[in-house]
Amino acid sequence: MDKSILDLLKKGGFVLYARHGQATVGVDQPSLNFRDCVTQRNLSESGRREAVYFGQLLRHLQIPISSPIVVSPFCRTIETAQLAFPYSYIQIDPIGYEIYKLGGNIPFVDKTNILSNLQSVLERKPPEGMNQVIIAHSFPEDVGLGEISNMGMVIVKPNGPGNGYEIIKKITLEDL
Repeated sequence: MDKSILDLLKKGGFVLYARHGQATVGVDQPSLNFRDCVTQRNLSESGRREAVYFGQLLRHLQIPISSPIVVSPFCRTIETAQLAFPYSYIQIDPIGYEIYKLGGNIPFVDKTNILSNLQSVLERKPPEGMNQVIIAHSFPEDVGLGEISNMGMVIVKPNGPGNGYEIIKKITLEDL
């Protein structure tokens, strides 16, 4: 990782939006139930290793992470957070499911509302000297934060409620 970005992250003040680790092949079932992992795609062995490595890297680089780790309600995002940050509190947030829905065929008004909700989440500054981690899903191309690779991360600089946010950099796990 670029030293200037690493120095910024060590000072805190960013939202680190990460996509979950690699999931198994297939699709989430039409009968998707968040309490039943059998109805959803889950982390593959490779995805589990990616999640552990992601957390180890952030600790090794001494990037301060605030608690809770915010996750989508899917088993694959929860497990990613548990493996990457085993000692942190995990908070499930419905925004993750809304982001997931952007990949489907939804009415324009719903898409607009989801992106507006996402903006308000990404505008919130983390506690002083810390970074907030959100583990959720990739976006369709040219929507929201765009496509994100498995365990890839978008570094977002929140400008405070109502003031938007800036995308500082998008990095893959390999770039970390």
